[in-house]
Amino acid sequence: MRNFSIYLTLLGVMIIWGLNVSAIKILVESFPTILIQAVRVFMAGIVVFIALGVMKKLRKPNKKEYVYIVFGGLLNVTAHHLFLGLGLSNTSAVNGGLILGMGPLLTALMAILFIGTRLTMVRSMGFISGGIGIAFIVLGGGEGLSGISLGDLYVFLSILAQAASFILISKAAKTMDPRLLTGYMLIFGSVVLIMVGSVLEPEGIINGLMNATLVQWLILLGSAVFATALGHMVYNHAVGKVGPAETSIFLNLNTFFSLLGAALFLGEKVTSFHLYGLIFIIIGVLFGSGALEEIQLRRRSAKNVA
Repeated sequence: MRNFSIYLTLLGVMIIWGLNVSAIKILVESFPTILIQAVRVFMAGIVVFIALGVMKKLRKPNKKEYVYIVFGGLLNVTAHHLFLGLGLSNTSAVNGGLILGMGPLLTALMAILFIGTRLTMVRSMGFISGGIGIAFIVLGGGEGLSGISLGDLYVFLSILAQAASFILISKAAKTMDPRLLTGYMLIFGSVVLIMVGSVLEPEGIINGLMNATLVQWLILLGSAVFATALGHMVYNHAVGKVGPAETSIFLNLNTFFSLLGAALFLGEKVTSFHLYGLIFIIIGVLFGSGALEEIQLRRRSAKNVA
């Protein structure tokens, strides 16, 4: 298989991202929610800049790129990680991981709404399937609408903000390396997050980190370095090599590993409703993101050329 090494690398990234949901759940329950997210993301930004410096990829943005960095950082970093931290402190890692699996579907919806991507019958079926999947997850407790967790809503807002940011990122990436763009957004967005956290969590985080256990430090470093920094750099590189359609399919594995991690490391219960939701979300992503359509189109083009 021509891209086997890239696919194997993507599998590794999905394992790390899936387990990272449980890692963040542990962190936000051990430290001030917003500030620990800010510290984690800021550390990731530093790692990205060190890596790009070694690769000699660093440069200053131009005026237009600064605009993308500011607004992309506010959505992709500040809002995403703010709501993600608040969400996972108020819902289970199982629910959070499943809702985060809606990312490719929401990104496709944003593309239809804001950049004129065509809405096809196949994509419409995907959006419906994804909606059914979310309904299974948040209503599966048997309490109807009254059982919807505020944490579930926060996690949904976090992935919605990230999906909206991808529209800006796709435009900025025409002139700036996505990895460099990621680094700038991580630093800017985390600084804003620190300011927000300083106001909402005046107790601060210094004492908490000073008294943190070795395990908590390892979880923080692992999440920042491997999941947020290197994970996003590798994923963006894979997009450039094999295309967004193929890479988006791997995001379904992220959802699976988040369930597995929550069950193994947090002892959370995976119910039949969660599994039904997972199935509908996977179908929704495959259809709604346009992944299947693009792959089929490429195969037809390859056959015509042959």
